[in-house]
Amino acid sequence: MPRIPPTTRKALLTLHLITSLGWLGADLVLLTLGIAALRGADPAVVYPVAGLVGTVLFAPLSVLVWLVGVASALLTPWGLVRYRWVLIKLVITTVMVGLVLFLLTPNLRHASALGAALPARGRADLVIAPAVSTSLMIIATVLSTYKPWGRRAVRPTTAPAAAQDRATTRK
Repeated sequence: MPRIPPTTRKALLTLHLITSLGWLGADLVLLTLGIAALRGADPAVVYPVAGLVGTVLFAPLSVLVWLVGVASALLTPWGLVRYRWVLIKLVITTVMVGLVLFLLTPNLRHASALGAALPARGRADLVIAPAVSTSLMIIATVLSTYKPWGRRAVRPTTAPAAAQDRATTRK
C-alpha cells in the first residue's frame, strides 16, 4: 500500500467530504423539486430545473465522490476491501452511481422534455429515487462515522514466517 503524507491524506479526506456533501445537497434539491411538483408546482418549471441539477451537479458529483472515495481507500491504511464498512460503502456508492448515470439522469432528462405531460408514475419516481438515494447516503455516512464490524478475516495462503519459527523452536 502506498504511503501518502498526512497533509495529502487530510486533503483527500476533505475533498471526499466536500464532494459527498455536494452530492447529498444536490440529492436533497432533487427531492425537494420532486415533492414541489407533486404538491402542485408548475411542472414546466420544476422538471427542467431538476434535469439541470441532475445532469450538471448530481451525476458529475456522484462520479467524483466514487473516484475520490476509491483513491482515499487505496492510498490510506483503510484499503478497499480490508474493512467491511469500507467494502459496504464501496458497494452502496457503486450501485448508486450506476443508478444515477443509467436510470435517474435519463429519467430527469425525459421529465425535463415532457414537463406537465409527465405521467403520474414518472412524477412519483422523481420523488422515490432521491428519497432512497438520500437514505443510502445517510447509511454510508453512519458507516464512515462508526466504522462497525472491524477488519475482514483474511486467510493467509502460507503460515507467516514468525509462526513457523515458533513452531520449529518449540519442538
